Amino acid sequence: MVAIEQAILRRQQEAIAATPLPEQIAARLAAIIVLDYVHAGQRLLEQDISAALKVSRAPVREALRILERDRLVEFQARRGATVPVPRAKDLGDVFDVRSRLYGLILRQEMLEQHEDLVALFDRHIPRIIQAANESVDAYAVATFLLNSEVAELSDNRILADLLQSVSLQTLRYVRLALAANPDTIRLNLEGWRALHQAIRDGDIELAVNLARNRIARIRASAEEHLGSDETEAEDSFVEAGS
Repeated sequence: MVAIEQAILRRQQEAIAATPLPEQIAARLAAIIVLDYVHAGQRLLEQDISAALKVSRAPVREALRILERDRLVEFQARRGATVPVPRAKDLGDVFDVRSRLYGLILRQEMLEQHEDLVALFDRHIPRIIQAANESVDAYAVATFLLNSEVAELSDNRILADLLQSVSLQTLRYVRLALAANPDTIRLNLEGWRALHQAIRDGDIELAVNLARNRIARIRASAEEHLGSDETEAEDSFVEAGS
């Protein structure tokens, strides 16, 4: 959780000497949400958060609005801030955007910063392999950290910030899908290894295709998990009414 929080804040700290308190709070809450420490539909009460963090309610309120912008929080009438329930339409949209952004940024970096990109993958792939042997959360966080540094490497700040925001949203879906079917981690590792080799070889088209294929597989797994959850919820409703 701390690693995610630091990755979110790192880019902001490059631009300013000290990260504003609302941004710090938002980063901490984002990590809690994407790792499912607070569950879908759960309320995020300002007074509870401010008491836990020993801050006033004003920066907490602003932090929740930041998370609303990143679609990690939604505001409901008479309930206030809540963790959004995963929706199939949102999942499809966010993965589609992520695939396009990742392809753009990967192509740019292979053209302009190839050596730095190779060094980045050389450093992170062993960590991802190690994390795969530890836990679902460790693996999900390790892959998120690699993707965060891919975004940070880009000279296109707007593109990088968009990818970082979208990666946070997809991390939540990825973590839920992997928790439901941990065996898919091994298949995902094969995709990372193939992408690593394509980047080393400087094969831009292959690398972009592999990256998009990897994202497509993760999307399919998340959609399958979300679909099974919706089916179980419908079955429970029918049984309760019968």
